[in-house]
Amino acid sequence: MQILPIGDLLHLDAVISLAITTALLLGSPGPAPLALAATGATFGIRKGLPFLVGILVGLACVILGTSLGLATLFSTFPNLKVFCQILGACYIVFIAYKIATAPVNQQHNLIQTPNFKDGFILNLINPKAYAAFLAIFSQYLLPYSEITVSYLLTGIVCLVVATVVDSIWLCFGGLLKPLFSKPRSARILRILFALSMLIAVALSIY
Repeated sequence: MQILPIGDLLHLDAVISLAITTALLLGSPGPAPLALAATGATFGIRKGLPFLVGILVGLACVILGTSLGLATLFSTFPNLKVFCQILGACYIVFIAYKIATAPVNQQHNLIQTPNFKDGFILNLINPKAYAAFLAIFSQYLLPYSEITVSYLLTGIVCLVVATVVDSIWLCFGGLLKPLFSKPRSARILRILFALSMLIAVALSIY
């Protein structure tokens, strides 16, 4: 059996810790995961994929921005952070409205489905995402001698984990889609999803 060098073992432990932390920070119920679940349940997994991709691309921009110090900008200018929080909350409310008011007639779902732009903007203007990665980069940065490599590999691991957990949320919603076959129950479930998203927004701002 091949024995890994001590340095590689330490890196493996660091990757595992980073992956677990990222999964807990990004995979716990919040506006974006609940929006993905609601989208999957309302419109199906396939139609929710553009929204998922938008969220992930927005997250990649957040990772890049945090590594360049944009999180520090939010700390320096609290009003900018508050503005982004309000803007992000408004976008979540907009998406929740689209889900709650989506027509039962499946022929019109394409018009109502949250799209790539919705997901991209949702994460791009989410200051809590910047704060989460500021914490990750300050405490769980992978230990490589070259700092650029450390940031790059840390960001890649985070994005991979986010892809997995966000896909799970979308698929979880997709599994609930058969419950939406009856118009009355579909409307009730959509409203419950929308209300859950609004509560998550309120808690995140608080």
